[in-house]
Amino acid sequence: MSTVRRRSAAPTLGVERAFAAHGHRYIAGCDEVGRGALAGPVSVGIVVVDLDAATGLRGVRDSKLLLPAQREALVPRIRRWSVACAVGHASAAEIDELGLMAALRAAGSRAWATVLETVTPDAVILDGNHDWLSARAQGLLFGTGDGGAAPVEPGGCTAPVHTRIKADLKCLSVAAASVLAKVERDALMVSLAASHPAFGWDGNKGYATEGHRAAIDVAGPSEYHRKTWRLGSADRPDATRIESGG
Repeated sequence: MSTVRRRSAAPTLGVERAFAAHGHRYIAGCDEVGRGALAGPVSVGIVVVDLDAATGLRGVRDSKLLLPAQREALVPRIRRWSVACAVGHASAAEIDELGLMAALRAAGSRAWATVLETVTPDAVILDGNHDWLSARAQGLLFGTGDGGAAPVEPGGCTAPVHTRIKADLKCLSVAAASVLAKVERDALMVSLAASHPAFGWDGNKGYATEGHRAAIDVAGPSEYHRKTWRLGSADRPDATRIESGG
């Protein structure tokens, strides 16, 4: 008995439109790529839609469900369709220094700052179940004793952030953000592959393939590798974190 594989339903603006009941007009979809790679940045895409004008956008899916040529063809259409959009990056060195969540927030803050040049979103839909995008209160070096609140990180997202598991499959703005981030990060890794051919980044895009790990065993990590992670085929005692994910 054969099994017929059905294509998943296309994402819609249904979730985004629900925000109109709260008086919101500009809704931002946000997603990241590169979280689980061994090399290269984490990249965060943001796409803003105007609920008073937005219509559907045929062909957009979560970036993982599309072929490279399909993703690339969608980029100019997404840019015309959205009110504003941007992709921000945080480097491997920043991931090592700050940790993954803080690096994601740095990348998201860079995309957010670009979006703000055009429009201020009323709310954000963020893929996943953890809000790594919102600006965080900074700890005070010395307590003042007056009970005052710690200052908030400058430049970060201060709009309400609503996390949603598998938003990239259901929310059109989030799926569009994932496409923009994936295309831009993939292009960056392909460009880096020219000067680092041993690692095969034009094919693996920095992710943990067997060939990529074997190349690290032979050549050692480059300046674009996340050196606090397990990189080669054997555990290193000084690798303080092991990351996984998409």
